[in-house]
Amino acid sequence: MTKEYYKTDKSVEEYIKAAEGFDGAEHIGQLKTYLPSGSTLLEIGTGPGSDWEILHTDYDVTGSDFSKQFLERLDEKFPSGEFLELDAATLLTQQKFDGIYSNKVLHHLNDEEMQSSIYRQHDILNPDGVICHSFWEGQGSEIFKGMFVKYHTMDSLKGLFETRFEILLMEYYNEFEDDDSILLIARKK
Repeated sequence: MTKEYYKTDKSVEEYIKAAEGFDGAEHIGQLKTYLPSGSTLLEIGTGPGSDWEILHTDYDVTGSDFSKQFLERLDEKFPSGEFLELDAATLLTQQKFDGIYSNKVLHHLNDEEMQSSIYRQHDILNPDGVICHSFWEGQGSEIFKGMFVKYHTMDSLKGLFETRFEILLMEYYNEFEDDDSILLIARKK
């Protein structure tokens, strides 16, 4: 099960090695067009902290993860940072943010969990808040190394987000292959 994968030191180490050299710098650059510097931002699924470190240069960023192993490492690596233990589906926090960011995290949610996450994102965003998320492009789902992965198309993402968010940018990009990923930036309605 996905939520168990990141709960061992071995799996966390495996993920950190696999993610080396990958970060969301380009996505964050695009986010800056829509979310001013100094804004409060929640990162969902901070993991090893590569994107948090980039986001932290421009935003008042709060990291989050549901893995205690990742949270312990983040607290050690970034002692002045704020990190919350949050599940991406429920986002149980009373804090409000100007923006919410995730990089290849929400694809681990099934349809029901994704709907819950979208509602909660809307609830914890300030008026005119902005979201920025990336997804694997495709159809269907699979279990990859014990993790649930749900693929999305532009149409499926529109269907999920358009009721609560105005889509500002949605485009394909290349992670490993041509157009294998989708970046979505949207504003709270």
